[in-house]
Amino acid sequence: MRKYNIIDLFAGVGGLSYGFSKISQFNIIAANEIEKDISIAYKLNHPDVNMINCDINSLTEEVLEKTLDGKKVDIVIGGPPCQSFSTLGKRQLDDRANLFMQYKRVLKILQAKAFVFENVVGILSMDKGNLFKQMQYEFEELGYKLQYKVLDAVNYGVPQHRERVILVGFKGENNFIYPEPTHGEGLKPYITLKDAIGDLPVLKSGETKTTYANGITNEFLSFVRKKSTDVLEEHNAPKNGEHLVRIMEALKDGQSKDDLPEKIRPKSGYGNTYAKLWWEKPSTTITRNFACPSSSRCIHPRDSRAMSIREGARLQSFPDDYKFYGSDGMKRLEIGNAVPPLLSMTIAKQMLNALEN
Repeated sequence: MRKYNIIDLFAGVGGLSYGFSKISQFNIIAANEIEKDISIAYKLNHPDVNMINCDINSLTEEVLEKTLDGKKVDIVIGGPPCQSFSTLGKRQLDDRANLFMQYKRVLKILQAKAFVFENVVGILSMDKGNLFKQMQYEFEELGYKLQYKVLDAVNYGVPQHRERVILVGFKGENNFIYPEPTHGEGLKPYITLKDAIGDLPVLKSGETKTTYANGITNEFLSFVRKKSTDVLEEHNAPKNGEHLVRIMEALKDGQSKDDLPEKIRPKSGYGNTYAKLWWEKPSTTITRNFACPSSSRCIHPRDSRAMSIREGARLQSFPDDYKFYGSDGMKRLEIGNAVPPLLSMTIAKQMLNALEN
């Protein structure tokens, strides 16, 4: 059986690696992540991968040769954080988009057969679309034939609307076929919050519970609880002040601050701040601020409180035995910035098909 070696750049906690790690023909040999705590979290879940904890600028040809120990990299996966992109000069990416050019530099050193580049959908419209065109030009300059498409994670069994640009490059013919949706109209129903976190016990602000409330009742729970023990971890609700608790309890399913009585309505914030999610719908896109009700729509619709780390991980489709590391704020960053594992699994399957064909 042919094995394909992979390196994951800007690896984060390993959401994109997850799907590739579940296919025996793929062998993730190295990963790069700048944040120490996040690199530790990655290693906890992918212990056999050689983690290079450094700035990608320091990922020189010598460092790569030493790390890879003579192994050839077939596929590069990963995408720079979106805040690295800025406006575009007339002919080149500016200095603040340095991380993308570093990605290109590593790709050139490795001469990989293919790559999977993932990023936020906003990248398509930055600088009136010129930024993305320039990025495509840079990849094509290395000899890659490209395809890209916007995929919404909710269409692949993730209980969250999360649109991402998936750009795939191949040296030579590019016969990558994007996955067909498995969930949505005429398909399997979308995974709702109730489906995804309904088995977790009721919490009040500041409470912690360590046992599941219910058994496995659907396909999604079968996936996330496949290897979990009887002990529920990371299910503690952040402690909020009385006024914020009053606001959260006054909101009904799916309501926002504009629906609140004037006497307790916050004076600042956008329309989707201080807002409840819908119990019978998928979540909106979660960020590192999923436990901060004043940041975006993220209030628990049933319990009227901020979301626990376990719930954030569930909405990203991380299995309950997946480990996060560091402070609670760091764990939320690891979760909020990740590629959902269920989405990475479907991308990895399509990548294998393209390579085998």
